[in-house]
Amino acid sequence: MLGFAQIDSTNLADVGGKGVGLGELSRIDGVRVPDGFCVTTDAFRRVVTAEPSFGARLDRLSRVDPDDREGIRALSAEIRRAVEDVTMPDDLVAAISDALDGFGAQAAYAVRSSATAEDLPGASFAGQQDSYLDVVGLEEIVRQVRRCWTSLFTERAVTYRRRNGFDDRKVLMAVVVQRMVHPDAAGVLFTADPVTSNRKVATVQAVQGLGEALVSGRVTGDVYAVRDDQVRATALATETRPILTDAQVVALARLGRRIEAHFGRPQDIEWCLTGDDVHIVQSRPITTLFPVPETADGENHVYVSVGHQQMMTDAMKPLGLSVWQLTTPRPMYEAGGRLFVDVAAQLATPRGREGLFATLGKDDPWMRDALRTILDRGDFIPSRPDDPATGAPPVPPAPAEPDPAVVTELIQADQEHIATLRRTIATLSGPELLDFILADLAELRRGLFSPRSYQAIMAGMEASWWLNDHLETWLGEKNAADVLTQSVPHNVTSEMGLALLDVADAVRPHAEVVGHLRRVADEGREGPAFLDELAGLPGGREARDAIRGFLDEYGMRCAGEIDITRTRWSENPAMLVPTILGNVRNFEPGAGRRHFEQGLQEARRKEQDVLTRLRDLPDGDQKAEETKRMIDRVRAFTGYREYPKYGMISRYFAYKQALLREADRLVRSGVLRERDDVFFLRFEELREVVTTGEADAGLVAERRAAFRSYETLVPPRVLTSEGEVVTGRYRRDDVPSGALPGLPASAGTVEGRARVVTDMARADLEAGDILVTAYTDPSWTPLFVAAAGLVTEVGGPMTHGAVIAREYGLPAVVGVERATGLIRDGQRIRLNGTDGYVELLD
Repeated sequence: MLGFAQIDSTNLADVGGKGVGLGELSRIDGVRVPDGFCVTTDAFRRVVTAEPSFGARLDRLSRVDPDDREGIRALSAEIRRAVEDVTMPDDLVAAISDALDGFGAQAAYAVRSSATAEDLPGASFAGQQDSYLDVVGLEEIVRQVRRCWTSLFTERAVTYRRRNGFDDRKVLMAVVVQRMVHPDAAGVLFTADPVTSNRKVATVQAVQGLGEALVSGRVTGDVYAVRDDQVRATALATETRPILTDAQVVALARLGRRIEAHFGRPQDIEWCLTGDDVHIVQSRPITTLFPVPETADGENHVYVSVGHQQMMTDAMKPLGLSVWQLTTPRPMYEAGGRLFVDVAAQLATPRGREGLFATLGKDDPWMRDALRTILDRGDFIPSRPDDPATGAPPVPPAPAEPDPAVVTELIQADQEHIATLRRTIATLSGPELLDFILADLAELRRGLFSPRSYQAIMAGMEASWWLNDHLETWLGEKNAADVLTQSVPHNVTSEMGLALLDVADAVRPHAEVVGHLRRVADEGREGPAFLDELAGLPGGREARDAIRGFLDEYGMRCAGEIDITRTRWSENPAMLVPTILGNVRNFEPGAGRRHFEQGLQEARRKEQDVLTRLRDLPDGDQKAEETKRMIDRVRAFTGYREYPKYGMISRYFAYKQALLREADRLVRSGVLRERDDVFFLRFEELREVVTTGEADAGLVAERRAAFRSYETLVPPRVLTSEGEVVTGRYRRDDVPSGALPGLPASAGTVEGRARVVTDMARADLEAGDILVTAYTDPSWTPLFVAAAGLVTEVGGPMTHGAVIAREYGLPAVVGVERATGLIRDGQRIRLNGTDGYVELLD
């Protein structure tokens, strides 16, 4: 037994998260905690885990898939029955009796579960284990202690742990026994707004009497919002008088701030009010809040998500974050394993706002609307006049008639540089290697943002905008450029998707090769070993060489490829096997070549159609001549837009291979424990480790844990320095009732079966399916050739998925908020890529 006064943050393994919280609360001046003690995890370990069959049952449970609800239900019930049958030792009962004597043997107590994986900064486990109130007498308290032990293995608790990466075999249960308070009012206090995440707003919820019904969600209490020691909003559960006075609400909020300061992060606090006395019965971290970028200037900031613009909203490891920041010239801020740009200065001036809405606003109406919401408040970002001395340096205007030859020159020069890079980097190690990569990153940055490259990209984009605007005005035709840009030259991303169709052609004739690849997919195998196994099968060498040839060209790619730490196709070719098998199943030989030719013919027919119709208009010859010039321009330059990222990722892979060789050296010398420890160091930190031969293992472990928690978070598009997540919305009245609005990205309408895919390696598309996913970067392109349509949650008309969808003639709607949750896998939907919405048909 441990009394609350004996417990602090070092006792997590002894008393669990709830117990540690109560111990720490009891140490804060001015905070009253009802008396109590903890039955430690030693008791659980001694009584429960010592039972002979317990370990075997947990081993069986560990092998059950987290999504196998029936399997988890059956095994967890079996474990609970075993726990219920254990005998409580006499000396443990006597220890509980002695502890009760100190606080009142016949008083009423709350008996509450406190697991070692509970109320933690990264996972609250709120409501996953059981609590029992008004328990009186030794016999009944001992019975409820056993029931708390049992609740560690409810179906919901086991599922929650499995989904959050906690090993059932390593989680132990303590039990809190705390004297009951019978209050006039009780409730919950959040020191950050649970809806908006604003750290400056505290929210108090209150009910009459005990707060258990409120905490469990059975009733809705009064709700008060407090900011700067003032009650700013009140919502009463009934039309009678408020449960709390404003003075009581403000006093609770102040107490919450004191508790928050002690724990160092926003808290979810359970409180009881008896007369004027406030008792705190629990405090846990609010684990759902997205972290706020750190600044120390005291100014207001508005952060926009880089991930939403780059089509990669997953958490990134520290090395990936730092390498990306070394690649881009714009200052970025880190939070929750993601990157953000502060646009407060731009929002403050007319010229800044105009430029911001012309770029971000064009591709992401949700972001634009959120930024306008902040501006409309008037006080968060005060407006100021333009400063002629500030602003981005002007980019030289594109020539009136851009030379298409520049595209070939840019690509050739970059390919030559990459070839030299690969030869040179293979000879380097130690600090010399890190210095070389740093210098090459600077060269990469100059190339990515050079005026010539920028002008080539903008030439294609501006021609596309011109065609869409003018042809809709002159001919009433929406998004005509979508067809006109099918099968353009120099598009390395669309060429990649068609190249994988050619790989399928090499596999398809050989039944044993197909069978072997099916086994690789069915068994969930990883790595490149299956390629060597192909050599012994009829046709296997041809198939192997085709896959390796594809990897030579595109093996540096993968989902989330802007994070240098992500596993590349070349490192795990098995990721491609499901897509190859899908292409074998869904297409006939020569499909890649036919697909390109079909797109080319459609583009030519569309060109002739619009030019013929234009010539019939007033001033038709002039309009047709201007349009022809823009069609030629859009076809000459549009494909190049995909190349700079390909070149960047090619360099990233060369850097990664060299850094992993260095990591292996550091592991052999005992500096690092594992080779992927380098992923949890920033680039400059890794250089220091390589130079000194010393690494902080504790820092690496801490960052591994932080990354696991970041993976569970959903990054906001727009976040303020107060922590408020500002959400925008589409302001449209042209969408059918019940339809999901989005952005038109590639014209056309299609009906089909929705396939909701969150992992490209697990995709199983049939011909006619509509791909629904959170985001697509270039690595998803091989799936596009099999899909009939595309729906994404993130993206804009000029992001990679939209560009490739247009080239393939694939109707697409992007920016559909919560599409993967609102659309069921297998549901029939109608996608309108011309007007930008999705209809649910069943």
